Amino acid sequence: MAGHSHWANIAHKKAAIDRKRGRIFSKIARRIIAAAKVGGGDPETNLKLKYAVTAARSANMSNDQIKRAIQRAVGAGSDGESYDELVYEGYAPGGAAVLVEALTENRNRTGGDIRSIFAKRGGNLGSTGSVAWQFSRKSILRIESATTTEDDLMMVVLDAGADDIEEIGDHFVVTGGAESLQVLQAAIEAAGLTTVSADVGYIPSDSLAVDAETARKVAGLLEALEESDDVQNVYSNAEFPEDFEG
Repeated sequence: MAGHSHWANIAHKKAAIDRKRGRIFSKIARRIIAAAKVGGGDPETNLKLKYAVTAARSANMSNDQIKRAIQRAVGAGSDGESYDELVYEGYAPGGAAVLVEALTENRNRTGGDIRSIFAKRGGNLGSTGSVAWQFSRKSILRIESATTTEDDLMMVVLDAGADDIEEIGDHFVVTGGAESLQVLQAAIEAAGLTTVSADVGYIPSDSLAVDAETARKVAGLLEALEESDDVQNVYSNAEFPEDFEG
């Protein structure tokens, strides 16, 4: 998991900057709208919406912003706003696997954009199923490491469905089954701790070590993909050098 987590830590720091520009809010709002459009506006009966709302709150979106996004999907005059949920699979320079989650109202435009980004950054867009088998769907939660110890955190999350805890930078990254997100977050908060982020994403089963030069190329591809308005999340099994800063 080291490759994924090191990149995720770099991406998380970049996300904090992006959040100031509203990019993260815009992407989460789109995710909320897509989930509510398909499964209804009640997070208690719509699991995808529940996960989206959890991610929104972790990103410090206000309740009013969340409610407005849901209303855009289920309220009067909402028929025109609809998004397709797509997953693209491909390879980065050096052969690392890349998984891209996207939400789009125009499949052809997004597919062309994603293919172009892979090609321009030295990667290759693959077919469905080409790399997905190398990833598992997991709950991923981050807690500031200055607020607890690994042993204490382990005691909190072990019975709540955690599979692993890893210290990456200034955060502990807790992973567990996809169905355990709410239970894990509740256990962490009941212990007086705060989750910096909590969501369901993909974790690679195995990592592929890349050297510094290849890491720069891989990071360039991943960043370019994340900058696309239609892209929600980007995952890779590339294991970056420990001193790589992006």
